[in-house]
Amino acid sequence: MASLRFRMVEEALSHVAVPAQAPAGRSTDYFGELVFGRNVMRRYLDRETYEALIQTMEHGTPLTREVADGIAAGMKQWAVEHGADHYTHWFQPLTGGTAEKHDSFAEPDGRGGVLEEFSGKLLVQQEPDASSFPNGGIRNTFEARGYSAWDPASPAFIVGSTLCIPTVFIAYTGEALDYKTPLLRSLAAVDKAATEVCRYFDRNVTKVFSYLGWEQEYFLVDEALWAARPDLVLTGRTLMGHESA
Repeated sequence: MASLRFRMVEEALSHVAVPAQAPAGRSTDYFGELVFGRNVMRRYLDRETYEALIQTMEHGTPLTREVADGIAAGMKQWAVEHGADHYTHWFQPLTGGTAEKHDSFAEPDGRGGVLEEFSGKLLVQQEPDASSFPNGGIRNTFEARGYSAWDPASPAFIVGSTLCIPTVFIAYTGEALDYKTPLLRSLAAVDKAATEVCRYFDRNVTKVFSYLGWEQEYFLVDEALWAARPDLVLTGRTLMGHESA
């Protein structure tokens, strides 16, 4: 074990940083250029569609099918102009990584050809195979349906030639199969409880936004040194520190 630790230390000391080349020019010139943010929305969505989307993002207002179709059309136009030819519902399953369901913008036209289409139905919901992901024993094997649903609060973005649409991932019964759904539900619970408290002091308060969570401290450990620590390896993520006073 002692020799293993020395080898791990030698390997850690020999690591070389991966070079990262920043694009030329000022950061403000290229920051968010491949993100479907609010400035881009204003250019590619009509006024009514844009305002309806903002209401959904800020207040959780349901989207109508017509508004969803308008958003999908503007998002596809922007993506195609930036070289995208596919789209994917991008989510964080319970595997510790990310997952994607890719589809092409091409849809059959019923006459042996294809049309470059992207509707609100395709934007809002997809049906990835949930049997490929951990589920915590909440369903049987034959109940393998899983659904990814668009999260309007997170902006879409382009990676390579793919439009990435941030989504949540749930079972057909509504249980969360990802890490994002519990987070959004927690934010909604905090909003509801905090709004009720705030209305004791100001009846005009209708929503509370949460920007900060519990304080956390993270310590980066070299992978080689981590491999020489059975306690860290067996724990899987981290060790609990000393309890607060």
